Amino acid sequence: MNLHHLFADSGGRTVRYALTGAGGGFARTLLAQSRRLPGLVPAVLCDRDLPRLRAMLDDLGYDRTQPAECHDAAAVADTVARGGMALVADAALLTAAPWDILVEATGSPADGLAMAEAALAADRHVAMVSKEVDSVAGLHLADLAAARGLVYTTADGDQPANLIGLVTWAELLGLDIVAIGKSTEYDLVLDPEAGTVTQLDTTVPAPALAGLLELGDDVRATLDARAAAVAGLPTGATADYCEMAVVANNTGFRPDTERLHYPVARIAELADVYRPREEGGVLARDGAVDVFSALRLPGEASFAGGVFVVVRTDDPVTWETLRQKGHVLSKDGRYAAIYLPYHLMGVETPVSLLSAVLHHRPSGGTDPRSYAVLAGRARTGLPAGTVLAMGGHHHDVTGVRAVLLRGEDAPDDVAPLYLAAHATLARPVAAGELLRVADLADPDPGLLSAWRAGRASRGCPRGTEGEPTA
Repeated sequence: MNLHHLFADSGGRTVRYALTGAGGGFARTLLAQSRRLPGLVPAVLCDRDLPRLRAMLDDLGYDRTQPAECHDAAAVADTVARGGMALVADAALLTAAPWDILVEATGSPADGLAMAEAALAADRHVAMVSKEVDSVAGLHLADLAAARGLVYTTADGDQPANLIGLVTWAELLGLDIVAIGKSTEYDLVLDPEAGTVTQLDTTVPAPALAGLLELGDDVRATLDARAAAVAGLPTGATADYCEMAVVANNTGFRPDTERLHYPVARIAELADVYRPREEGGVLARDGAVDVFSALRLPGEASFAGGVFVVVRTDDPVTWETLRQKGHVLSKDGRYAAIYLPYHLMGVETPVSLLSAVLHHRPSGGTDPRSYAVLAGRARTGLPAGTVLAMGGHHHDVTGVRAVLLRGEDAPDDVAPLYLAAHATLARPVAAGELLRVADLADPDPGLLSAWRAGRASRGCPRGTEGEPTA
């Protein structure tokens, strides 16, 4: 599709956005790209560290006369009215000036929810980058937006929106989708000569891996051997489970197993790996959402945190023609993997913002439901009084292992992982037990209310598998 045609009817309108978590990495990529788009303008930027934010804007080359630190509503309104950019540390000032859409990128469950609710109450659209917020309150926020005729959406450039886009493209074409997913954030790069494998800046010995580059006839045995060979590297990032929860709720695809499969696989193997177990693959059932660790050699192209769908092929001549062109098919030609090997963060987000404001169309699903629940199991016995702090690059929760439950299997009283974040345990939780709402002494009341409201209005019906649908 020619995207110039898509937005040709904008009438020259300028779309203005507010941005929270404006000093963070995702925000920087969006602000950098916005400088190249005359029809998209940042109006109000919110961050707790305004000196850091101003330094970043200077580094990006923004006119130093544009940004102004504002400490009251009048200053915000005046700055935006004269074409400037209001920098605020107080989220209460966000709606003091007119703009069209909020980009919520704090990563803070409670703060992000409050900012999104305030934006919707002020009749502004919301693009949700904070998957932590979406995993708890996304269904509630979708209801609030629908009631006011507004758009609540995921944002292009992040894996959830990219995968939702790929899935809906495949569905529109009538492809028979078996599994969908993404790769982990960082590839596994094998150095056969050194007998090591590197993930980002961590290198561990993996002498057996060089002999496991071919998948062989016994797919699961090879995958098990690869997993053992790279056991020294971490797997199962909390952020992966959170993103797949967002995807599940927007598409109807669900986890095949609560810890996901995380096969160590090469790109060319995806169609052999993600097929039913009775045919040698890893899937217990169709309609799975999953994550894999991309294995490659130095110098080979990266999957770059990209996304994929695996489909059944139909006409063998058509798909053999596509195999000859380099497309990824299973060895027997019955399955194919179609993938986008990138996610460009805020560089792509402008498409979602323009779509939401100019066309009132979301980048995410049109009817999200509670098809999956991001929950947590205690890693060890956790005594009463334990504070479940959230931190680290992947926003892990202290002492808790993320799991992704199918919506129809999740207990009614299960605590979503990011409702538990920063809460204190009211009672002990045994190792391996799911966290329940009653286990939390002081859950954030806004998050708790949003979670219950969303589950009540958009829950996955009991006793039904449901149908994948975006």
